[in-house]
Amino acid sequence: MTLYMIGIGLWDETDITVKGLEAVEQCDKVFLESYTSKLGVDVKELEEFYGKKIILANRDLVEKNADEILNPAKTKNVALLVIGDVFGATTHTDIYLRAKEKDIEVIVINNASILNAVGIVGLELYKYGKTTSIPYHNENVETPYDFIKQNKAAKMHTLCLLDIDSESDKYMTVKEAIEYLLRVEDKRNEKIFTKDTKCIGVARLGSPEPKIVYATAGELLKVDFGEPLYSLIVPSELHFMEEDALKRWVD
Repeated sequence: MTLYMIGIGLWDETDITVKGLEAVEQCDKVFLESYTSKLGVDVKELEEFYGKKIILANRDLVEKNADEILNPAKTKNVALLVIGDVFGATTHTDIYLRAKEKDIEVIVINNASILNAVGIVGLELYKYGKTTSIPYHNENVETPYDFIKQNKAAKMHTLCLLDIDSESDKYMTVKEAIEYLLRVEDKRNEKIFTKDTKCIGVARLGSPEPKIVYATAGELLKVDFGEPLYSLIVPSELHFMEEDALKRWVD
C-alpha cells in the first residue's frame, strides 16, 4: 500500500490542498507530526474537517519508533501530516528514506512553508542566504550568528527560525532571539548584530493576521508579537523596492 506524506500548510484545517485532503480520505491511519511546528487551531478542528481520527506523532514516535508509522503502510494507506511543507525538517527526509528502504510506496503532497510564506515581508526570496535556527539551549552555540555574518558578507538576508518545545508548550520569542544574538555580539564584538541592526520580527505567518514589524533590534525588544509561532529576519543590503515594501511594517 502507500505512505502519504502530506504538507498541511501553516495555520488551520483549511490550508490542506484538495489533493492532500483526497489522500487523507483514502487512508486507514493518519498521523500528525506534532513537535517541529504548531498550527493555529486544535487538532480536533483537523479531525472534524478531514473526517479522520488523528494520531499525534511526537519526537519519540517519529525519531525512535518510526516503524509504528512505516510498518502499517506495508498493508494499508497511511498518512503522515506535516505542518508547512513535507520536507521542512530533516526528520521528514529520514522518514521518506526509511520508507523507501522498506520498499513502501511513498507519495509526497507539498504545501506552503515558512520558506515561501515569508515573501509577504517584501524581501526578495532569491536574496535569502542560509536559513538558521536559534535553539533554546544556546549558551555555547554561535552558529546562527556566524550564518548572519556569512550571509551579510554575501549580501544575502537571513531567516532565523526560533526554537519550540511543544511538550512544554514553549515557543522562543523574537525578544529571546535578539537577546541571544546580542550576547554573542558582546562576546565577539564584530558589529554584526547590535541594538541598531535593522530586523524584521514576524509572528503567525500564514494566518489571516500575521504580526510583522520592521525596526532596530533594540526597538523590537519592546514589541509584543502576541501568539506564536515567531521568526526573526536580518536583512542585508536592500533594493529600493524592498525598502518600499518594508515601510508597511514600521510600527
